[in-house]
Amino acid sequence: MAEAIDRWMRDACVMDAAGARRKGVPTGQDMASWKASVEPTVSVDYHGWTVYKGGFWSQGPSLLQSLRILEGTGIAGMDPAGADFVHTVTEAMKLSFADREAYYGDPAFSDIPADTLLSRDYARDRSPLIGARAALDQRPGRIAGYEAWARAAIARAAAETGEGGVGAGEPTMAHLTEKRGDTVHIDVIDRWGNMVSATPSGGWLQSSPVVPGLGMPLNSRAQMFWLEEGLPTSLAPGRRPRTTLSPSMAARPGGARLAFGTPGGDQQDQWQLIFFLRLVHTGANLQAAIDAPLFHTAHFQGSFYPRAVQPGHLMVEPALGEAAIADLRARGHRVEVAEPWTVGRLTATQRDAGGLMRAAATPRLMQAYAIGR
Repeated sequence: MAEAIDRWMRDACVMDAAGARRKGVPTGQDMASWKASVEPTVSVDYHGWTVYKGGFWSQGPSLLQSLRILEGTGIAGMDPAGADFVHTVTEAMKLSFADREAYYGDPAFSDIPADTLLSRDYARDRSPLIGARAALDQRPGRIAGYEAWARAAIARAAAETGEGGVGAGEPTMAHLTEKRGDTVHIDVIDRWGNMVSATPSGGWLQSSPVVPGLGMPLNSRAQMFWLEEGLPTSLAPGRRPRTTLSPSMAARPGGARLAFGTPGGDQQDQWQLIFFLRLVHTGANLQAAIDAPLFHTAHFQGSFYPRAVQPGHLMVEPALGEAAIADLRARGHRVEVAEPWTVGRLTATQRDAGGLMRAAATPRLMQAYAIGR
C-alpha cells in the first residue's frame, strides 16, 4: 500500500476542495512509519452519568464542555422542545466550539490546557456569558498563557473565506446540496455487553480520487490544518488534524451503558448533546429522544474548506413549532428552517444493568437502522 501511494503521489495533480489541481504531500515513508495508537478517553460526570469522548485531537471534548457550561443554567427544568432550551443549548455550544477553534489540537505536539477546559471552575466563568440575546461574536475563553491562541481564533473567524470548489464542505448533509454523503456511524453491543461506538470516514471522491491499484482514496482531513505557525492545529509532520469524527459512550454507576453518535461533521457533537440532554432530563426512551426536533448552529468557524463562519446562524426543524421559531428570531437568532425530518443522523444503543438491550435509529431520510438478534 505504501509503495502504491508513493508512486501515485510523485506525479499526481488531483482536484482538491478549492476546485483546482494540486500535488499532495504524503510519501510512502509517511505511510510505512505510521502506527495506530491506543489512547485514554476524556470524560465528565453529568447528572449521574459519566460521558466519554475522544481526546483533544478530536472535537469530542466540546460536548463535555457544553455539559459543564449547562450545569449552571437550569437546563434540566426547561421544555426540551421549547425556545428557552434551544436558545440556551445553542449559546452554550457557541462557547464550547469557540474553545474548540482556539485550543484543540494534537496533544502530542501542543500543550493543550485540557484540565482547565473541562473544569467546573472554568465552566462557571463561561456560563454567565449566555445572555437573553443570541451572541453574534466569537468568544473563546481567556486562559493564562494561551491568549495568543484565542486572539488567533477570533482573527481567523473574522477573515471568513467564500464558497469552495467541487469538493468543498462536508458531504453528510448532502440533502442540502448537490453532493452525496460519506461518513457513517455504528453502535454495537454483543451478547457479553462489550460495546463499540465508531464513526468511520475517509477520503471523498469529490476531492480525493481513488489511488490506482488500491481501490480507495486518501483521507482528506488535512484541510483542517492551518498554515499559520504556533497553533495547536498548525500543519506539521506527523501531527493529526483536529477531526470532527466523534463517537460517544456514557455509563451509570449501577451498570447501565450507552453508546451513541452520528455522522455530520461540525454537527456531530451538537446533535449528540441535544439527544443526551433530552434522554437524561426527560426520561424519554432512546427513540423518542432521537425523534424530537433537532437543531444546530454554524455560528463558529467550520472545519471543512472554505471554513465558513455564519454569525448567529441557527438551523431548526419545523416540528419545533411556529411559536418557538418566532421566539428564537426575536432573540436575535438568524433562523434557517430545514425541511421536515432532515436534521440529524443519530443512532444509539443501551444495555441496562440487568442485561436488557435497547437500540434506536433516526427515521430521518430513511438512512439508519436499529437491529437486534
